[in-house]
Amino acid sequence: MSLATLDPARMRKHIGRKRVNAVALALSLGAMAFGLFWLAWILFETILLGFGGLALTVFTQSTPPPQGTTGGLANAIVGSGIMVGMATAIGTPVGVMAGVYLAEYGQKTLLGRVTQFFNDILLSAPSIVIGLFVYAAIVARYKTFSGWAGVFALSLIVIPVVIRTTENMLVLIPNSLREAAYALGTPKWKVIWSVTLKAARAGVLTAARAGVITGVLLALARIAGETAPLLFTALNNQFFSTNLGEPMASLPVTIFKFAMSPYDNWRDLAWAGVFIITLGVLALNILARVLFRKKH
Repeated sequence: MSLATLDPARMRKHIGRKRVNAVALALSLGAMAFGLFWLAWILFETILLGFGGLALTVFTQSTPPPQGTTGGLANAIVGSGIMVGMATAIGTPVGVMAGVYLAEYGQKTLLGRVTQFFNDILLSAPSIVIGLFVYAAIVARYKTFSGWAGVFALSLIVIPVVIRTTENMLVLIPNSLREAAYALGTPKWKVIWSVTLKAARAGVLTAARAGVITGVLLALARIAGETAPLLFTALNNQFFSTNLGEPMASLPVTIFKFAMSPYDNWRDLAWAGVFIITLGVLALNILARVLFRKKH
């Protein structure tokens, strides 16, 4: 049926729907352009100011004194790598196991609902609150700042993010797979290990597998730039150190300290540190998409 054969009332409705669709599409494109504009501006400024501060000494020398002629961010890069890596290694298995429990056991139990409630609170808690808690629990008790306290604070940020994404993605696995295993007399733990997790791991449901990986990457990207928890736990160290029992340098704290300084060399290193963090997070996301992309 052509538009010419429509009666006037239906024609007006058709034109009205086209106008509403055009307005909705324009608003959607405008919102997308608004978000992309700020993202592109942030990336442009980061590349423009950060790339100019990059040099070999940034990766080979420790942080310099004020107005120092040479210096880098080697101690901060290594310190951040150690603390972020260990926090991810601690928080990921805990978060995945808790997410599996909530998806498989905790849907209708009081413990599961309470766990979800407290996980939501921890997920939305400001990072400075977590830092103050770890300061009171560890730093004040042992009378020293340490890398271990920083690792513990960062792992508390990783765990709720991984729990939520793991639970949400495992719920996507059809119950028919579980019911088929139960019909064969398979116990609950075996169903979880051989059906649920293997389905996500083997790519039967790529969305579930990608979702768990996305949760880990989100947590990793969040803690990579956290400053407040480390200010109360690991503090800072101007010298190169891999001892987690002592104060340890980190990129976010060093960037915070150098960006607010009146010294040009410190500000240049701060922008170089911002560029390194941004590049590292982008590289991790690209690598994850390449490794876990859906193969047709």
